[in-house]
Amino acid sequence: DAEALMQLVRKRSSSLTEPSDEGWIALHEAAYYGQLQCLRILIRAQPDQVNRCDLRGQSALLLAAARQNTSCVECLLERGADPNIADKEGDTPLFKACDRSDERGVELLLRFGASVNRSCSQRATALHEAARHGQVKVCGMLLQAGADLSATNIYGIRPLFTAAQTGGVDILNFLIRKGADVNGQAADGATPLYEASKNGHVSAVETLLSHKADANRASKAGLLPLHIAAQKGRTRIVSALLPVTSQVRVRRSGVSPLHLAAERNRDDILELLIEASYDVNAQLSEERSKMYEDRRSTALYFSVYNRNLEATEMLLEAGADANLDFFNPLLVAVRRGSMEMVTLLLRFGADVNAQISTRPSSFPSALLLSLDQLPMMKLLLDHGCDAASCFRCVYGNRPHGDTAPPHRGDGPPQRCAISGPSASRRAGPVISVLLDYVGHVRLCCRLLEHLDSYSAWSETNKKQKLHQEQHERQNKELE
Repeated sequence: DAEALMQLVRKRSSSLTEPSDEGWIALHEAAYYGQLQCLRILIRAQPDQVNRCDLRGQSALLLAAARQNTSCVECLLERGADPNIADKEGDTPLFKACDRSDERGVELLLRFGASVNRSCSQRATALHEAARHGQVKVCGMLLQAGADLSATNIYGIRPLFTAAQTGGVDILNFLIRKGADVNGQAADGATPLYEASKNGHVSAVETLLSHKADANRASKAGLLPLHIAAQKGRTRIVSALLPVTSQVRVRRSGVSPLHLAAERNRDDILELLIEASYDVNAQLSEERSKMYEDRRSTALYFSVYNRNLEATEMLLEAGADANLDFFNPLLVAVRRGSMEMVTLLLRFGADVNAQISTRPSSFPSALLLSLDQLPMMKLLLDHGCDAASCFRCVYGNRPHGDTAPPHRGDGPPQRCAISGPSASRRAGPVISVLLDYVGHVRLCCRLLEHLDSYSAWSETNKKQKLHQEQHERQNKELE
């Protein structure tokens, strides 16, 4: 309301300069809402207020630029507004105009002396912001005014890297032609190609590669663009990177893209990598393996752990060894009760008698993990799991006390695993199954106690006594 405003000016009303809770005066309001006529009245009445800032350090010029009120920007500049006053975040009117992709606003600010390389609190410049928005014309104006192509923000990111993050092909081509380093690395070692690959910008990746971007330059974490593309599931980008990525450099990284694809269930990428002859038995470096509590090392382990039957079969058919990991993948599948996965692993040679190395026992680890899964136990026994070892007990017929009797032979003395208190309520069915897979065995004192304690296990008791009688009969015949 220009007329009402003029009346206030004539009355020299204090409300014209009375700040709001945010520190705004009438001049800020006019600039923010693009009220050009009101802005002119206020500046003419109080020219000394043109650079006054609110509590956040925002001048009227910055507010007008941030709202793309270009006519207000021009008015303020013509009447002495300082184009280099930054707010508390370090943002200048030029930075705000670039954020709004305001070509006319940028041109005005540069003509009135805006500092082209002034940076914000994160050290990003106006060129970073224009590149982020893919504004070729604005970037051209900034470069003509002396913008630094190599300026880095607090993360070591250059304007070209920012353009790669958003995937603008035109701006990438423009900045590279102007001399931007296509292989410049950020503070974490990432390159524009790495960033474009991570964000799935296929055309940007192709553009960077056409400008000789190095696909074998690793980040500080040791990852190549192919690694991050595989991890993020960027199928087309993986296809583009495979021909230009060195498998030698991949091996040096200590992690294969197969690991990352398997970890994230990227089956289509897993297939691409296998077709490209990536080693399905590649193991994580010791340093990377330690990042996982179970010390996993193969792509196969990731697939089994994820219950990804299709990926597991793909790896096994390509020659993956099922027995390379510290904790055998078969044990993972058994513990999770996956009959299909266990069957698949056994078909491809998984060690049915694999042990948990941190818990050595005469009792096969796979059977220990399947005590509550009798069908699983039978499957393991059908594939050669050592049932006889389940009955080895250092106590034999003696009572199971705290102190074990004298032990001879290699390794620590063992008590049979199903003789402990925790297994007492499942001993009968387990023993019944195991007896079907052994010759003549003698049950230890504790197992016999278990069998005698439950009437429902009478059949199992009969079965073991029959085994015992046959054993004694054979011994007599031998004598």
